[in-house]
Amino acid sequence: MIAVPEPDLTPRELIERAVTMRSELLDRQSETERLTVYPTETHEDFLKAGFYRTLQPRRYGGHEFDVPTFYRVVTEITRGCPSTGWAFSLSAAHVLQVSSFFGEQTQDELFGGDGDFRAASTVAPVGLAQPDGDDHVIIDGTWPYSSGSPYSTHYLAQTLRAPQNPGDRPGPFVLFVAPRSSWTLLDDWYGSLGLRGSGSNSLRFDQARIPTHHTLEGSLIDLPVEGGTVGSKLHGQAMYAGRPGSFFQGEMAALMIGTAYAAADEYARIISERRLIQDPGRTRADLHDYQRHLGEALTAIRTADAAMRATADEWMDACADNVSGRAPFTAAVDDRLALVHLTAARMAWEALQGILFRTAGSRPGRNGERMQRYFRDAATMRTHVCSSMFEPLARRVGRARLGLPSDDIPLVS
Repeated sequence: MIAVPEPDLTPRELIERAVTMRSELLDRQSETERLTVYPTETHEDFLKAGFYRTLQPRRYGGHEFDVPTFYRVVTEITRGCPSTGWAFSLSAAHVLQVSSFFGEQTQDELFGGDGDFRAASTVAPVGLAQPDGDDHVIIDGTWPYSSGSPYSTHYLAQTLRAPQNPGDRPGPFVLFVAPRSSWTLLDDWYGSLGLRGSGSNSLRFDQARIPTHHTLEGSLIDLPVEGGTVGSKLHGQAMYAGRPGSFFQGEMAALMIGTAYAAADEYARIISERRLIQDPGRTRADLHDYQRHLGEALTAIRTADAAMRATADEWMDACADNVSGRAPFTAAVDDRLALVHLTAARMAWEALQGILFRTAGSRPGRNGERMQRYFRDAATMRTHVCSSMFEPLARRVGRARLGLPSDDIPLVS
């Protein structure tokens, strides 16, 4: 057992800390892009605030707050700086999967003596897991787009099991967790359109030796949870018996919604300061059209936010039903929740690019302007693999409603 910092901290207090930090994150946006990851001061602020421990089990020094709380924290951090929110979320979130699917011995080793744990990840498998005796595997390769890796203590990634015989096809997916000492952080995160400060560096494993009990067979986006998991039993917490796919899509929704809120904040500032050419005594904020643009965008963003929060609550209910035996948390439920999150993210994106960026004027689109940064960041978010799952998820949800099988429809190509 690891002592919980601030054992009386409440979810509301944690969220308020993220809200309070917004102005500092705004001020650090340019520096974050220059550094390609949020500055050390921000990392220390997050440590002090307890953000990284939001989903971490209390057994290992975490707050063990629920998924809706985590999404709220992500949204508020992103509203201050989208790159920072992305890097934070994609390193702080994976404690949920580690705590859900890996055994007690592994968790004891990973969380160590103080519970300091952050794990970047990426969904695409790289290389092969070569057996090294009965109790270790050798991992070799370079994993790109590992967002949040500069401040990660561990890495959660996928590879393929090496074939037993030469010429055979590689075996199934292998999920593994490795400490920072096992990999090298490459200085290669630059040149992207957006999320320039997200610390999405590549990681290089050079014949790293990983204990076999730090590996699992299965895909990160499709791990079975029916009836509960080793983590839900170990921690007595249903949250650790949830499917990862819809959880990850909820992250994407929280990030896009936070970015859209940031763009709405900037839009309000822009139109309040932009004086009219023919009536310098007034600003664009006095015109009905700009008032309507802002109102429509805010309503769309808030609708997306409400959908995300309600779906996060449903995800928690599905976990509870799964553990209690009332109803299994099936792939069909996972698909349905994931598609709602995806739709919420798309709604926020449309408000950002179709209303706010389009009507803000050309000046806010210049280099160094926040509105340009928000557009770049959101556009880059839309290229993430999660966004590409919309069409297959829609088919799978429709087929499930019609009583047709959907196992043959892959989510990623």
